[in-house]
Amino acid sequence: MQKRWNILPVDEQKIPALQDALKISPTICSLLVQRGIDDFEKAKQFFRPSIEDLHSPWLMKDMREAVDRLLLAFENEESILVYGDYDVDGTTSVASMFQFLHALHTPIDFYIPHRYREGYGISKAGIDFAKENGFTLIVSLDCGIKSADLIAYAKTLGIDFIVCDHHLPDDILPPAVAILNPKQIDCPYPYKELCGCGVGFKLMMALSEELGLPTSAYLQYIDLAAIAIAADIVPVTGENRTLAYFGIEKVNSNPTVGIKALMELASVKKKMNLSSLVFVIAPRVNAAGRMDDAKKAVQLFIEQDATKAMEFAKMLHSDNADRREADANITEEALALLESTPNNHLKRSTLVYQEHWHKGVVGIVASRLIDTYYRPTIVLTKSGEYAAGSARSVSGFNLYEAIHACREHLLGYGGHFAAAGMTLEINKVEAFAAAFEREVSARITPSQLIPELIIDAPIQFKDITPGFYKILCQMEPFGPDNMRPVFVARGVTDTGFSKIVKEQHIKFVVKQNHIIFNGIGFNLAEKFPILSSQEPFDIVFTIDENEFQGNTSLQIKVIDLLVAQ
Repeated sequence: MQKRWNILPVDEQKIPALQDALKISPTICSLLVQRGIDDFEKAKQFFRPSIEDLHSPWLMKDMREAVDRLLLAFENEESILVYGDYDVDGTTSVASMFQFLHALHTPIDFYIPHRYREGYGISKAGIDFAKENGFTLIVSLDCGIKSADLIAYAKTLGIDFIVCDHHLPDDILPPAVAILNPKQIDCPYPYKELCGCGVGFKLMMALSEELGLPTSAYLQYIDLAAIAIAADIVPVTGENRTLAYFGIEKVNSNPTVGIKALMELASVKKKMNLSSLVFVIAPRVNAAGRMDDAKKAVQLFIEQDATKAMEFAKMLHSDNADRREADANITEEALALLESTPNNHLKRSTLVYQEHWHKGVVGIVASRLIDTYYRPTIVLTKSGEYAAGSARSVSGFNLYEAIHACREHLLGYGGHFAAAGMTLEINKVEAFAAAFEREVSARITPSQLIPELIIDAPIQFKDITPGFYKILCQMEPFGPDNMRPVFVARGVTDTGFSKIVKEQHIKFVVKQNHIIFNGIGFNLAEKFPILSSQEPFDIVFTIDENEFQGNTSLQIKVIDLLVAQ
C-alpha cells in the first residue's frame, strides 16, 4: 500500500538565529524548531535534562490534602490499600507507591482488578475487598477519576480515597479526600501530560519533602516511571522527557531486580532506550493482564530476591508467548475471513466477530488488520452472554464519535479519538457492523484511507556524518511529540549492489552525488523494481548505526521509496 508522504512544516525564519546560538547543523536546528525548541535556553534544557527541572509537587491541586491524609493514616496506624489498573501504567504505579509507603508504614497491601471479572478501573469487588479486610484508605493510581459512584459507595463504608489519575475528568468528580490530576480545569500544575505513574511519583516526591526524606526515597522508582511513560504513549516532552531520560539511565545502570530479570529473559544485549522499553518490557507486563492476572506484574516489580524475581519474570514471559500465539492465530483467521467476504475491498470499515477469539488480544489484532486494510477496525469476541471487543482508528479519524453515533446498538462503550471498547448483544452484531460502516463512510475522507508517512526534513547524504548522528542521538529519548527524526533524500540511485534478502526485505547500497550508504528496508521487496530500473528515486529513512565484526558505521533504515518526483 503506497503511503502519503507528508513533510512537516517548519518556521524557516527561526532556524538561522538558533543555528547561530548552537553552532550545529541547520537540519538539526530545523528539527528542534519543529519541536518548539527555538532558543538557547530551551535547547540547553532539552539536550541537558536535570532532575532539578522537575516541578514542585505542591503546585498540583489537592497535594496538601493528599499528604495530610496519608500522614493521618500513618499516625492512626490505618490499613492502606494501593489500588491500580492492570496495564503497564497501573502496575508500575502500584509497585512504586506500595514500596514507597511500605518503607514508611504498615499495614499496607495492594490490589489489581482482574481484567475480565472486574473490568477497567475501580471495581465494587475491590472496594468490598477493602472493607472486608479493614482498609480505611485507598490510594488509587491510573484510575478513579471517572468512578464517582463507586468512590461514593466506598465513603458509605468508611473508606477514604486519594485519587492519582491522568485521564480527562468528567463534569462530576468523585468524592475523594484528594484528587491529584493535572488535567483538572482548576489545577495550576504547569505540566499536564503526566501518566498515572508520573502523578504517583509527584505524590511520593511531596511526601518525601514533607518528611525530610532523601531524594533517593522516590528516585529509586524512576525506572518504573520510564516504563510507564513508554507504554502509555504520553508525550515525551517537558517533565515526561526528564523522567524518561533518567529512568532509562537507571534501567541501563542499576535496574529494579524485576526489570533486570525481564531483560535477561529477553536476551537484551544493547543499551535500552524508550523504544526497547515499548517493545521488550511493556508487552511482557501487559500480557499478564491480557492472558491471566496482572497481580504478578506488581509482584515482579516489588520482588527484591533475584531468583524469585526470575520466577515471576518467567510467568510474564510465558503469558507473552501465549499472547503472541493467540494474536498471530486470530490475525490469520480474521484476514482469511475478510478475504472471503464479498465486496470487502469496497468497504470503509472493518468489523470481524468470532466467539472463540481471546478477549485479551482483540485490540492488538485490530491494529494488525489496519496494517493490511487501512481503515477503522473493530474486532469482537464472545464475553459471557455478550459480544465485546476493541476498536482502533486510522490517522485523523475520530473513532469515538463514529461509535457514539451507533450507540443504539450497544450496551456500553468507552474510549477516545483513536481507540475504543464496546459491549453489545450477540444478535445485534450485524446491525452494529452495518451502522458503523454507514457512519465511517459518511465521515471519513479519501485521504484518511491512505496511510500517512510523516517526514521531518529533507537531507543530503553528504550531511549525514558521525558528528551529525551524535547530536541526533542526544535528542533521545524519542517518543510522541519527539519522534525519532525521519528524513527524505531525493534523486538517489542504486549502485547495482542492492539485493533482496529473505524474500521480503531489501539490503540497500545506494548513492547520492557519489556518497554511498548501506541500509536495510524491511518488507519492501515488492518495491525492488524501482531500484533495478536504474532511474533516480526518493527514499524516506531513519539513521542508525551498524556494528559488524567490531566496526561501527552509519546506515540508513529505509521506510519507503518512490520513483523520483
